[in-house]
Amino acid sequence: MEKYTTIDQYIASFPQETKKILQQLREDLQQMVPEAKQKISYAIPTFALNGNLIHFAGYKNHIGLYPGSKAIEILADDLKGYRTSKGTIQFPIEKPLPMALIKKIVDFCVTQNLAKTKKK
Repeated sequence: MEKYTTIDQYIASFPQETKKILQQLREDLQQMVPEAKQKISYAIPTFALNGNLIHFAGYKNHIGLYPGSKAIEILADDLKGYRTSKGTIQFPIEKPLPMALIKKIVDFCVTQNLAKTKKK
Protein backbone atom coordinates (compact mmCIF):
# COMPACT_ATOMS: atom_id res chain seq x y z
CA MET A 1 0.00 0.00 0.00
CA GLU A 2 1.40 3.35 -1.05
CA LYS A 3 1.84 6.14 1.49
CA TYR A 4 0.23 9.39 0.38
CA THR A 5 0.95 12.71 2.04
CA THR A 6 -1.68 14.75 0.18
CA ILE A 7 -5.19 14.19 -1.13
CA ASP A 8 -3.97 15.28 -4.57
CA GLN A 9 -1.44 12.43 -4.61
CA TYR A 10 -4.09 9.97 -3.50
CA ILE A 11 -6.59 10.98 -6.18
CA ALA A 12 -3.90 11.07 -8.89
CA SER A 13 -3.15 7.38 -8.27
CA PHE A 14 -6.53 6.24 -9.71
CA PRO A 15 -7.74 5.60 -13.26
CA GLN A 16 -9.23 8.66 -14.98
CA GLU A 17 -12.93 7.88 -14.33
CA THR A 18 -12.36 7.18 -10.64
CA LYS A 19 -10.19 10.31 -10.38
CA LYS A 20 -13.06 12.43 -11.68
CA ILE A 21 -15.49 10.98 -9.13
CA LEU A 22 -13.07 11.39 -6.22
CA GLN A 23 -12.20 14.96 -7.21
CA GLN A 24 -15.85 15.89 -7.55
CA LEU A 25 -16.63 14.33 -4.16
CA ARG A 26 -13.77 16.28 -2.62
CA GLU A 27 -15.01 19.53 -4.14
CA ASP A 28 -18.57 18.85 -2.99
CA LEU A 29 -17.41 18.06 0.55
CA GLN A 30 -15.33 21.24 0.55
CA GLN A 31 -18.43 23.25 -0.40
CA MET A 32 -20.51 21.51 2.28
CA VAL A 33 -17.96 22.14 5.03
CA PRO A 34 -15.60 24.93 3.88
CA GLU A 35 -14.20 25.31 7.40
CA ALA A 36 -13.00 21.68 7.54
CA LYS A 37 -9.32 20.90 7.20
CA GLN A 38 -8.31 18.41 4.50
CA LYS A 39 -5.67 15.80 5.24
CA ILE A 40 -4.68 12.18 4.81
CA SER A 41 -5.65 10.07 7.82
CA TYR A 42 -5.71 6.27 7.98
CA ALA A 43 -4.05 6.49 4.50
CA ILE A 44 -7.18 7.99 2.89
CA PRO A 45 -8.58 11.50 2.26
CA THR A 46 -10.14 12.98 5.36
CA PHE A 47 -12.02 16.12 6.25
CA ALA A 48 -11.51 17.23 9.85
CA LEU A 49 -13.59 19.60 11.95
CA ASN A 50 -13.18 19.27 15.69
CA GLY A 51 -11.64 15.86 15.01
CA ASN A 52 -11.99 13.61 11.97
CA LEU A 53 -15.30 14.38 10.31
CA ILE A 54 -15.53 12.09 7.28
CA HIS A 55 -13.16 9.97 5.18
CA PHE A 56 -13.53 8.81 1.59
CA ALA A 57 -11.67 6.37 -0.62
CA GLY A 58 -11.66 4.93 -4.10
CA TYR A 59 -11.80 1.24 -4.97
CA LYS A 60 -12.15 -0.76 -8.15
CA ASN A 61 -15.94 -1.08 -7.97
CA HIS A 62 -17.06 1.53 -5.44
CA ILE A 63 -16.37 4.75 -3.59
CA GLY A 64 -16.16 4.28 0.15
CA LEU A 65 -17.48 6.92 2.52
CA TYR A 66 -16.56 6.62 6.19
CA PRO A 67 -18.78 8.77 8.41
CA GLY A 68 -18.48 6.59 11.50
CA SER A 69 -20.84 4.04 12.99
CA LYS A 70 -23.28 6.50 14.61
CA ALA A 71 -24.17 8.13 11.26
CA ILE A 72 -24.78 4.74 9.67
CA GLU A 73 -26.93 3.65 12.60
CA ILE A 74 -29.02 6.85 12.68
CA LEU A 75 -29.41 7.12 8.88
CA ALA A 76 -29.97 3.40 8.27
CA ASP A 77 -33.31 3.93 6.50
CA ASP A 78 -31.72 6.42 4.08
CA LEU A 79 -28.91 3.97 3.36
CA LYS A 80 -31.09 1.06 2.27
CA GLY A 81 -29.93 -0.07 -1.13
CA TYR A 82 -26.25 0.63 -0.37
CA ARG A 83 -23.71 -1.74 1.09
CA THR A 84 -22.79 -0.70 4.59
CA SER A 85 -20.74 -2.03 7.46
CA LYS A 86 -20.16 -0.64 10.93
CA GLY A 87 -18.53 2.61 9.73
CA THR A 88 -18.58 2.39 5.94
CA ILE A 89 -20.93 3.08 3.06
CA GLN A 90 -20.16 1.79 -0.44
CA PHE A 91 -21.42 3.69 -3.46
CA PRO A 92 -21.15 1.74 -6.74
CA ILE A 93 -18.66 3.39 -9.07
CA GLU A 94 -20.87 3.03 -12.13
CA LYS A 95 -23.69 5.12 -10.63
CA PRO A 96 -23.72 8.85 -9.85
CA LEU A 97 -23.00 9.63 -6.22
CA PRO A 98 -26.19 10.45 -4.25
CA MET A 99 -25.11 13.96 -3.27
CA ALA A 100 -28.31 14.82 -1.37
CA LEU A 101 -27.74 11.73 0.79
CA ILE A 102 -24.05 12.51 1.21
CA LYS A 103 -24.96 16.05 2.31
CA LYS A 104 -27.37 14.61 4.89
CA ILE A 105 -24.59 12.34 6.19
CA VAL A 106 -22.08 15.19 6.32
CA ASP A 107 -24.56 17.46 8.11
CA PHE A 108 -25.09 14.72 10.71
CA CYS A 109 -21.31 14.36 11.16
CA VAL A 110 -20.82 18.13 11.51
CA THR A 111 -23.54 18.34 14.17
CA GLN A 112 -22.03 15.35 15.98
CA ASN A 113 -18.49 16.73 15.88
CA LEU A 114 -19.45 20.25 16.93
CA ALA A 115 -21.42 18.83 19.85
CA LYS A 116 -18.13 17.44 21.23
CA THR A 117 -16.99 21.01 21.95
CA LYS A 118 -20.09 21.88 23.92
CA LYS A 119 -19.61 19.00 26.36
CA LYS A 120 -16.32 20.43 27.67
